[in-house]
Amino acid sequence: MMEQATTDAVTAARDLAPELSARAVEAEQLQTLPRDLVERARSAGLFRLATPRALGGQELPPATIVEVIEELSRADGSAGWTITIGNGSAFLAWLDPAVAAGLVAGVPDPIGGGVFAPMGRLTPDGAGKFALAGRWGFCSGSPHTDLFFNGAMVFDGDAPRMVPGRGPDWRLAAVPAGQARVIENWDVSGLRGTGSHDVAVEAVVAEEHTTSPFTEPARHDGPLWRFPFFTFVGTLLAGVPLGIARRALDEFTTFAPAKFRPPGPGPIAEDGDVQLALTRAEGRLRSARAFVFDALGSLWDAALAGEQPDVRLRGQFLLSTQQAMRASLSAVNIAAGYAGAGALHADQPMQRCFRDLHAAAQHIYFSTAASKRYAKLRLGIEQPTFWF
Repeated sequence: MMEQATTDAVTAARDLAPELSARAVEAEQLQTLPRDLVERARSAGLFRLATPRALGGQELPPATIVEVIEELSRADGSAGWTITIGNGSAFLAWLDPAVAAGLVAGVPDPIGGGVFAPMGRLTPDGAGKFALAGRWGFCSGSPHTDLFFNGAMVFDGDAPRMVPGRGPDWRLAAVPAGQARVIENWDVSGLRGTGSHDVAVEAVVAEEHTTSPFTEPARHDGPLWRFPFFTFVGTLLAGVPLGIARRALDEFTTFAPAKFRPPGPGPIAEDGDVQLALTRAEGRLRSARAFVFDALGSLWDAALAGEQPDVRLRGQFLLSTQQAMRASLSAVNIAAGYAGAGALHADQPMQRCFRDLHAAAQHIYFSTAASKRYAKLRLGIEQPTFWF
């Protein structure tokens, strides 16, 4: 059954990919993925790749999740990113199973979303509920999100509540879309089709609808939920740069044999420097991809053995995802650099790959601070390890 689900998910991504690619310009014009494509992706199960099976999800092996997101991102970076973030419904695994089931009872196959940054304030009422208030930027997929998971600090008076040995009480609050207000202000250079508007919330939230996934384990059972939260987030994100870069290099090999640039008499594909650039870009990208799957395989082996992957394995995976982004950026930069002015037209995938990947690289998961965490681990420098 699991093998069938795995095959079906990859096939579903490949079946939808041509239309995602063909309508990428439309998505950018709308500044969000078209609603009919959202619903097709939902029907195909692409928003429940990692949602617990107990809640109607597929709970796929992590390598399959990466492969599916890679296929979607190759078709269109905005579509891949939108569906990646929409798989935030998987964060239900960090809630009590009965509570999570209650949240999805009225919205089967929900699309998740939200922002981890603690831009909200949770004020306890003393009776098991919080007043939640805040505004979160870069809330990808917000026009069609069913359930937001937004970051907030619990406050005692004017100061954040402190948890002994852990620091500020930083939580995610699960909020149905009906309690959130989307502020349509998404007008950017890259990932233009992701609908990453601001979202504002002023609502009462039950305490059991909040969770501290950064420092607490998932509440559902199964090997996927033995991954710490940010390791799990990396599993969702890893396929995005790999897919976008693959599309850029595929475009490169298509246009190079037919593109002429003076003073050379032949197409740029016959230029030795171009050939060398392509060879190096392909080698870096394929090596980085192999590293991701190798590191992820080690994590999965540990999880299947009933263990939480240790910090050494998680550090290796973090390094692999950072390398995936660096190799992908290099590939896109090389391909776009040789594409010439013609690739700047809005209907050309190359310029979209360039813009989308540089936008995705700004996510905190791919930050320089994240890269330094691996070095600190190797050097034995003390640091919080929940970030990886």
